[in-house]
Amino acid sequence: MKLVSFDPFRTVNMPNTRHVASKNFYNQLSLLREVDWILFPEYWQVNILFYVLHKRIFPSMATYHLGHNKIEMTRALTAVAPQHVPETHILSNTPENQERIIHDFFSFPFVAKEVKNSSGHGVFLIENKKQWREYCLYKDVLYVQEALPIQRDMRIVVIGRKAVTGYWRAQTPGRFHTNVAQGGEILHDEVPLQALVWIEWLAQQLAINHAGFDVADINGHFYIFEFNRLFGNQGLREKGIDGNKLIYDYLWHESHFSQEPQIPRPARNRRRAA
Repeated sequence: MKLVSFDPFRTVNMPNTRHVASKNFYNQLSLLREVDWILFPEYWQVNILFYVLHKRIFPSMATYHLGHNKIEMTRALTAVAPQHVPETHILSNTPENQERIIHDFFSFPFVAKEVKNSSGHGVFLIENKKQWREYCLYKDVLYVQEALPIQRDMRIVVIGRKAVTGYWRAQTPGRFHTNVAQGGEILHDEVPLQALVWIEWLAQQLAINHAGFDVADINGHFYIFEFNRLFGNQGLREKGIDGNKLIYDYLWHESHFSQEPQIPRPARNRRRAA
């Protein structure tokens, strides 16, 4: 099994893996055509690899496309598990919609997000009209969500077809975010087995095979905020889990036991009937 990776950090110990810089993409097309899998390409590369070069990529196309921004993500999650998505409104940024949100949909506080961001960046707790006006200044789309009464949430990691682990992330004093990159604290209290089973099911429904899912537990009912295609590995390391090995084992299994993905193939040349 021959592999090419565009992310050496996540594939450093994988056998038979050639690491390529994204800036050299077009100079390496011959190599890319020869290998079995392309790992962690950048978003702008995936359509070329999948539809033009007809290559198998990891993470999956669904992971890339549905995880590209919070609008696509929320719409997909709502379609498959509406009762598990916090109340969310996605509207164009007009004066009328700004007023609708604070008069018809939510009272303060609520959460407002930037459509494309990760690691807790671009997520704001809106507690008053001044903060709301500041959020609205430079946004094309208003993405707002109810603020759930939590001080911690779960990060559940899916690699391949399995939810391989989960851990809690807690707010620290004076902070709203639970993201480790924003000062959140990792807690290794036991994550409910039902949460792991449910996220594994959800990931399979959406064909997502590499993501960190952010989940809240409200009296035994699970709410999903979002998932991240690229997630921090600190929680995995603290649990002694080798993410690289799990990825490689999944790719090996898919190569030997799964059918080729349903991707377009070039039509064969056919002679016209005389």
